[in-house]
Amino acid sequence: MGYAQEHIKPYNDKGSKKDQVEQMFDNIAPAYDPLNHILSLGIDRQWRKTAIKWLHLFKPQRILDIATGTGDFAILAGKELAPKELIGIDISEGMMQVAKQKVKKQQLESIIRFQKEDCLNLSFESNNFDAAIIAFGVRNFEDLDTSLKEIYRVLQPDGHLVILELSTPVTFPMKQLFAIYSKIVLPTIGRLISKDHSAYTYLPETIKAFPQGEIMQGIIAKAGFKEVRFRRLTMGICTLYMATK
Repeated sequence: MGYAQEHIKPYNDKGSKKDQVEQMFDNIAPAYDPLNHILSLGIDRQWRKTAIKWLHLFKPQRILDIATGTGDFAILAGKELAPKELIGIDISEGMMQVAKQKVKKQQLESIIRFQKEDCLNLSFESNNFDAAIIAFGVRNFEDLDTSLKEIYRVLQPDGHLVILELSTPVTFPMKQLFAIYSKIVLPTIGRLISKDHSAYTYLPETIKAFPQGEIMQGIIAKAGFKEVRFRRLTMGICTLYMATK
């Protein structure tokens, strides 16, 4: 059966979720960065910094950034953690083209590179990376369990996993405010700026359907990870998950 968000597709019921998500992100790639910062009021930058701060303890030298998108998490990790190598992967070439330009501007090409990969079947050897990082990408996975097992496989023993994902707040008044924001504000602004009428309706639907908190903690553990923890950020709008292989 899978999880609820795995059955939500951006456009229609025809074709795979992977193909539609790839098409969607290719469509919105040029508008993604300014739109992301507007819709999160810039708080997404702080969430990434909080996630990277935890990884500082372990000094990872080889990092995999999954669902890298336009590369913000990869660039921050490259600057803050100074690894020997960081590979950003995504199914959307359009998003990675934006990421490559940003990396070039930041003069980080010697550390960061990008390649097209599907998390269901990674091309990397087992026990390869010190850390895997994912920001706002796991809810777009076509098969969450298989993808997490693949990430587990390519991590070295005692390697670390960091996941940032949007979540639905559970306490008053943020729960009620977020419901209004996700149903009305997010789709309206998204349509105006990105010109993609489906993308910013799809995104709040996947946030609502995605397993979070203790349930997501259990899913990560089921993939083989140990010491799985989570921390709710900004009154539950975002959740940070941390785990070790």
